[in-house]
Amino acid sequence: MQSPREILSDIWTSIGGDPSALGALMLTGDEPQLPSSFRVAAAAQVSVAATGLAAVEIWKMRSGEAQDVAVDMRHAVVECRSERYLRVDGKPPPPAWDAIAGIYKIRDGFVRLHTNFPHHRDAVCRVLNCKPERDAVQAALLQWDGEAFETAAYTSGGVVAFMRSHDEWLATPQAEALARLPLISITKIGEAPPKPWPKGGRPLAGIRVLDLSRVIAGPVAGRTLAAHGADVLLISGPDLPAIPWLVIDTGRGKLTSFVELKSEHGRGVLRDLLAQADIFSQGYRPSALAALGFSPEDAARISPGIICVSLSAYGHAGQWAERRGFDSLVQTATGFNHAEGQAAGLDGPKELPAQMLDHATGYFMAFGAMMAKARQAHEGGSWQVQVSLAQTGGWLWNLGRVADGLAIEDLKGEVVKPFIEEVGSGFGPLRYVTHSALLSRTPAF
Repeated sequence: MQSPREILSDIWTSIGGDPSALGALMLTGDEPQLPSSFRVAAAAQVSVAATGLAAVEIWKMRSGEAQDVAVDMRHAVVECRSERYLRVDGKPPPPAWDAIAGIYKIRDGFVRLHTNFPHHRDAVCRVLNCKPERDAVQAALLQWDGEAFETAAYTSGGVVAFMRSHDEWLATPQAEALARLPLISITKIGEAPPKPWPKGGRPLAGIRVLDLSRVIAGPVAGRTLAAHGADVLLISGPDLPAIPWLVIDTGRGKLTSFVELKSEHGRGVLRDLLAQADIFSQGYRPSALAALGFSPEDAARISPGIICVSLSAYGHAGQWAERRGFDSLVQTATGFNHAEGQAAGLDGPKELPAQMLDHATGYFMAFGAMMAKARQAHEGGSWQVQVSLAQTGGWLWNLGRVADGLAIEDLKGEVVKPFIEEVGSGFGPLRYVTHSALLSRTPAF
């Protein structure tokens, strides 16, 4: 198996990073860190380190000053579970899942329901013609085959996943479509002159980011850009449901506001904001934003030189390109839950010990945005960065497996304590996980 440094080197050079920059990087720590048969700790360290190394290179471009970056594996893995460790006024997170969310048996295996948002829960119950109660849902699901229910639920606006083995996933047309895509795609989508770097004392100082994303992956990207000095404005709709705990954890360092994109006035507000932005990061389905006039090509016309960062669940190509999804569902659909369950000796699924597809993809979004911005500053153009949870999943799978990885204990509170700090906020005192990419001259905060 490749070492974390070798893994990062492949990613770095695949999108045009200078191989000599890797000399500034120090990686510490050993696998495994969490109980899993997959290399979740290496994935955490590598994805975080990619963002740190990009920040180092941008600072060198802006100031001529070199610096080092160090990433400890344990710190990175803790950061990739940051939502677990957040405390608001000393209080732990509330229960994370809706009453009917989770795993259920069906006629030919298992399905996972994601019902944390009311409209997703209503869609599932509409398909099943049952009340939102676990026993009623289970009874109804026993009348269904997995793929038929998965398709019906998505058609109705729900978000679910039929549990597949990895071989079954690889046999799907969607997996075949993703096999032709890189982990991170960076493509030129318009002409524009190079934009000079603004003045500032941090790698991304003066860079304006519009963050239209929710839940974990996209918001982690915005949080990371803010940690390196960007001015990040989180935009949501006034009527869109949210998970407050995640908004607090991933919103640190951002400004926030609401825009009603269903109105012409709201779309005008977003166009005005976009015209002033350097990076436009979003996690909505491509057709949804395009219908409102904010496709990447639209954004490049409104703001020449823009970096558009697009997150999807199952990739931007193939039959599932428009399919909604979350980390837990992609784990289920692509074989992780099946494989982890087998490794644990279970007759059923087992989740990864972190939302690793979410967090790693969020760091890859930030990494891609920084590398595209560096390219824009050098050669001009407008650029699009595309990543997906499923592509990150394929990358994690191909890193290899950890023998007896499930035998180790999970990280306990005292082990996590060195990576926690406290700060005042409008919500009250926050205890949160610090950023794990430690830059020697421009520390992230």
